[in-house]
Amino acid sequence: MAEHKAEDSLPVPTFERPTRVLLVVAPFYRHVANALTVGATAVLRDAKVTWETVEVPGALEIPTTIALARRSGDWDGYVALGCIVRGETTHYDTVCNDSSRGLMMLGLEGVCIGNGILTVENHDQAEARANPEKMNKGGGAAEACLHLIALARRFAPRAAPLPDGSIKVAGADDRTIA
Repeated sequence: MAEHKAEDSLPVPTFERPTRVLLVVAPFYRHVANALTVGATAVLRDAKVTWETVEVPGALEIPTTIALARRSGDWDGYVALGCIVRGETTHYDTVCNDSSRGLMMLGLEGVCIGNGILTVENHDQAEARANPEKMNKGGGAAEACLHLIALARRFAPRAAPLPDGSIKVAGADDRTIA
């Protein structure tokens, strides 16, 4: 199991203006989802970020839920939490690949998502990764979300003033006023 040292992490960003995060949790393995949520909410609480939690049936529904929630404009970022344990069929590969691809597609559109969907071989691996006292992958996903929000705000488009200092007024004649 790969160890992650705290000194290797970036400092968690702080925010001057209110920040809202939506946790989207697939509780198929309830005890794992609960541990991921504990880790994520501790990070958000320490960062003084407001959050809300919604539950969905499984990992495949997480990207769709984020896409739906995004339309409201209420959230600065999202934390995806869930667990996929390898079984006897190829369904594992489908769920892992498609949930990850859905999150990546949203991310490439500028949606700030921390991916805390565990993809593991067995329950022991899931429990170790979800445990806030061990690997704390829920906390790591929340931190990733906060870093992306900070970057999105840093790289947000700025309104450029017109060269002569005038203001453009929209309308039929497209007038400019000084």
